Amino acid sequence: MKRSIAVFVVVGVIVSLGTYLSSGSAQEQQTGTFRGRTIILPESSIPRPGHINTNYFIVGSREFTPQPPFGAETPGSVACVYQLVSGPTGCPITTSTNVPTGGVGAIAIVDAGDYPTAASDLHAFDAQFGIPDGDFEVVYADGTKPPVYSDWEVEESLDIEWAHAMAPNAKLYLVESVLCTAPQCNTDPTWQAVAVAGKLVAQNGGGVVSMSWGDPEFPQELQYDKLFTAPGVTYFVSSGDSGIGVPSYPTASPNVISVGGTYFNRDNNGNFQNEQYYTGGGGGDISPYEPRPTYQNIISNIVGNFRGYPDVASDFCCAAIYLQGWGSVGGTSWSSPTFAGIVNAAGMRAKTSYDAHTALYALYGKGLAYKHGYYDITTGDSHCTKGWDLCAGVGTPRTYAGK
Repeated sequence: MKRSIAVFVVVGVIVSLGTYLSSGSAQEQQTGTFRGRTIILPESSIPRPGHINTNYFIVGSREFTPQPPFGAETPGSVACVYQLVSGPTGCPITTSTNVPTGGVGAIAIVDAGDYPTAASDLHAFDAQFGIPDGDFEVVYADGTKPPVYSDWEVEESLDIEWAHAMAPNAKLYLVESVLCTAPQCNTDPTWQAVAVAGKLVAQNGGGVVSMSWGDPEFPQELQYDKLFTAPGVTYFVSSGDSGIGVPSYPTASPNVISVGGTYFNRDNNGNFQNEQYYTGGGGGDISPYEPRPTYQNIISNIVGNFRGYPDVASDFCCAAIYLQGWGSVGGTSWSSPTFAGIVNAAGMRAKTSYDAHTALYALYGKGLAYKHGYYDITTGDSHCTKGWDLCAGVGTPRTYAGK
């Protein structure tokens, strides 16, 4: 069954994904390409102050098809590259079929709008890739079903399918809320949904919360940092798709793990060659408002007195998803649920995100991160240097070690 995704095509290349008009109204026409495939940016992914934005783009076509698009990464291919499973040499997409089997406690995804076909779409995705059906539940943040927002259905599909693919044994929640816009709220989905997600995960023995949305940073954001402190819960947030130097919240919070974006280089036979940052892709910045957390004292020479992000990164283009049909989607909206799922499957149950950060940066400070579970991203942009940087933070996952 084909599904037409209602999106706005916007003019420009992927470097310009974060542009918005000074009036606050979304631009209507920009296009670009990634490896020869058309990039389609939904209106929901264009950052505007006081308006929550998603962090994904559609690759190839808005018409979803009966089969996964050629070249779209699968759970097996990503797990193979990140050495989470055994796989064929080169981890080709077509023959990398082993998928992760772990997962503990719960994973909660926070998104806006109702996703009526969430359960059936997740089942179709799982069946395609040999992933066992999980314990999945949709929760309305305020107890009332929100309306459907077509752009957000793509976001929700991407989030639940890839978090579950990386940690199929974890209980999975999709926490839905309504959208609100400035001046009624600073960011959205509502903070109530974040609180509900944290409570659900804590009640299920701990785990992770993933949020793939963001809002340009604002002076009052520090008062919201306390929402990311539920006991036994580690919070992950997309760093944004607007490139380096474009601040975003809640990824800037010291109480979340900010996840940036990279991409895989493959040869003509589909074999994985290396991983790099893409200029203008994953976001990275130094917050103008959040003081440097103690765990980042080790990189104070880079970030100065303020919080720097991302902390880590993961592949951001391009993933197979199922939404009443198959499509290919990219963005740090994919990076966050993927990394969150990997950490959940690793079985790490930190008391708080701050504790998880402390462990990560301690590993980095001891010079062990690149020996135990991380790959240093040093190419793709002038900001990508040896060690922690604004491209990919500490780096991308290799094995479950250090997670």
